[in-house]
This record gives sequence, structure tokens and C-alpha cells, in this order.
Amino acid sequence: MNKKAIVIGAGIVGLATSRALALRGYKVTVFERNERAVGASIRNFGMIWPIGQATGPMYERAMLSRSIWKTICTEAKIWHDEVGSLHLAYHDDELQVIQEYVEVNQAHRDCALLNPGEAFIKSPAINTDGLKGALWSGEEMIIESREAVGQVAAYLADKYGVEFHWNTAISRIEHPKVYSGKSTWEADEIYVCSGADFETLYPELFAQTDITKCKLQMMRLVSQPDGWRIGPSLCGGLSMIHYPGFQVAASLPALRARYQEQYATQLKWGIHVMASQNGNGELTIGDSHEYGLVHDPFDKAFINEMITGYLHTFANFKDWQLLQSWHGILPKMTNGATELIVDVEPGVTIINGLGGNGMTLSLGLCEQVIAARS
Repeated sequence: MNKKAIVIGAGIVGLATSRALALRGYKVTVFERNERAVGASIRNFGMIWPIGQATGPMYERAMLSRSIWKTICTEAKIWHDEVGSLHLAYHDDELQVIQEYVEVNQAHRDCALLNPGEAFIKSPAINTDGLKGALWSGEEMIIESREAVGQVAAYLADKYGVEFHWNTAISRIEHPKVYSGKSTWEADEIYVCSGADFETLYPELFAQTDITKCKLQMMRLVSQPDGWRIGPSLCGGLSMIHYPGFQVAASLPALRARYQEQYATQLKWGIHVMASQNGNGELTIGDSHEYGLVHDPFDKAFINEMITGYLHTFANFKDWQLLQSWHGILPKMTNGATELIVDVEPGVTIINGLGGNGMTLSLGLCEQVIAARS
């Protein structure tokens, strides 16, 4: 008889866990407190972003995750675009970081240093005025997370018989049971994948954990005219001091020091700026990072203005009209850990705390975690 598993949360971590369990013959039941996933899993760029991860185990996890995304998207006919990415350099110190990155990584990754002309061939949306060069990476992929997360749930239900209980908030766990009010369900294994919401199930554990919450502000611009595409996702230099993948560059500390002087306000609010394009031609831009256990529910206009102001330094879009703005809140480890995996009691495991890397790492992480336990 197949083992039973319960997964709490239908965001990307919950779906990744459900997939890995179902693949190994578990009968999986997912509980989601809302009628669909509405948290951080749908409030992002839709970027699967290996370039942000350091070469080694995290990069391998990102590439495993990318391969799983590719399989799911192909089988479920989910829109995805293997566009790659460009990091653009307008100063010698930015170019130096890119050169060092490529020297270290070109044997391990699909990356290259491009001159301005080569970069413009990749993307007609870049600002070539003063451009010194660009880092090209061919490994990044875009999905439309607002649609894809729900489509992955439907795929898991159809292919593996994963059962979803929507609008069902789990209020208590006592293995082998989970409770929603007076209703109960049982399973051999229970996985809590509900983001920072695990605070409500295990408040003492949450309080004792080196974890906080990060608020991101993001925006979406209208569909670009006449089917115009930007090609790769685009990044400015600030992204190079944000992602661990660039720490291999020996001159990165010097670049960081300049940015801390020139962009002190932007860095105070955790701003680094990127742009991706969905299948409808709309542009997702952002973002900022504010850390704390409680966040202002109101977005700050000056943060959005700083994001778009910096974006104008490296991107030329056809139409900058704002379609939407929003924020997301996600759990973030404060001790340098890349995730939180805790066995609360025998048979109950929390998988959480991927920070801003959920779309990039979840499918790979959960595959590795469940495979190691099978």
C-alpha cells in the first residue's frame, strides 16, 4: 500500500515537495488556505536564475531545478522562455567584475563577455550609450509565475493524482493528523511548506529560528507595442553585488564600495534592478528588499521611482506605462543558511526559508531532500 503524505501550502515549495513525493509513489494531499496560491510564489519575476548561485552545490541545485521546470513546462504546455540574461557594464569596475566572473566560470557555465555590439544583437532594449560590455548567460529561463504556479498544481493532479484541498487552513498538526477546525486528515509524512505562515503553526520554533521576512516592491509595465521583445532578462550592475554567484570576482568588494557611496539610498532599501518579459509582452521590473518581522502594508512611491530611475540607465523600452505595482513578502534566513529544513517531530518536516530563490531552487531542493529520505 502506498505511503500517504500531506503537504501544507500550494506555493512553489509545496508543489515541488508534492512532485518529489508523488514521483516516488506517495499518495499526496495538499492543503492550501486560499482558493489558489497568492503569496510570494506568484509575486516575482518568474525567473529561474542559475547565474545568481555560486558555482558548486547551489548552482547544481539551480540547474536541477531548471531541468525539472523544463520537463514540467513541456509536458503541461506551460509558457516558458529560455532567454538567458544580460548584466550590463557602464564603468570599468563593472566590466572588471564581469571579466573575472567569466574567467572563473566559463569552463562550468554557458557564459561569455560581450562587447557592446554583441550585446545589442542579443537585446534591442539595452542602452548602448556609454556601454562598455555585458555578461551573457544562456541558462536563465522565464515563466509567468502568476499562471504557472496554478498550472503546475493542475499538472500534478492530472499526472500523479495529487489531491488539492483549497480554502482549507490547517490550524494544528499532531502526527499523524492535521486539523482544520474540527476536520482531520492523516498521513505517514507531513510537510509544512507554507512560507512564513509556519509561524502560526509553530510560533515558538519561529521565534527561536534565525529567520525574518523580506518585503519586495515590484512593478509591471504594459505589453510592448507590435510584439516587440527585449530578448534576455536585463540587469544593471547593482545585481552583481546582490547575488552570491558574483562573489568569485576578486574586484567585487571595490565595486561594492563605490556603490555604497554612489547608491547609498538605493542600497539602504535593498534595491537592485532587473527586467523580464512575459509571453504577453509585459515587462516585470523591480525590486527592493526591506527586512523585518512586520512590514508597512503600504508601498513606497519613492522606492518605485528609484527602481525605474536606475532602470532607465541601462534599458530603453518602447512603452514605460505602468500597468501594476505590488509587493511580496517572503521568509529569509538571517544566519547565512540557504534554506530551513526542520524535523519538528517524527513524521513532520518544515521546508522553508529559501529567501528570494524559491522559483530558482525549490524544485531542485525538494527533489534532493525527498530523494535522500526515500
